[in-house]
Amino acid sequence: MALESAEPARLKSIGLASVDNDLNRKIVKMLQSDGRRPYKDIAMALDVSEGTVRNRVQSMKQAGALRICALVDPTEVRYKADAMIGIKVAPGCPVEQVAERLGRSPDVVYILWVTGRYDLLVEIVTNDRRDFHDFLEQEIHVQPDIASSETMSGLKNFKNQFLLKQN
Repeated sequence: MALESAEPARLKSIGLASVDNDLNRKIVKMLQSDGRRPYKDIAMALDVSEGTVRNRVQSMKQAGALRICALVDPTEVRYKADAMIGIKVAPGCPVEQVAERLGRSPDVVYILWVTGRYDLLVEIVTNDRRDFHDFLEQEIHVQPDIASSETMSGLKNFKNQFLLKQN
């Protein structure tokens, strides 16, 4: 059992599983544009062997650095309610605890601990205005771990990109 948990750490330390590795970045970039792109095509484009690509992808997946999944373009989805909520956590309440509580809601799609005016930025998307209202009422306004909040309703989504940035 100890060997299994040590393996991802070993892979990261030698760079095979690191997205900071130049070759891995190139592989990830190609998979971001087409997650089903054959390893053979990636290998040809990068002038490496197909086995190298396969091993790099497997290492990143095993280490938890890479997950290949299908994504819907959020700019094409028209949710009934989409909002960012700036949250100031109540004094004495751990930010992580509030984030964990809010993260259990299926309507919450993004939580970021930030500096400045708020402690947390939380994005929620709901299928209708009633669900949006219920979320605010039950998870934000009546909770003792939240000192204050500001809700900013989304009007139109112009860009939503969760891709590895280029250096």
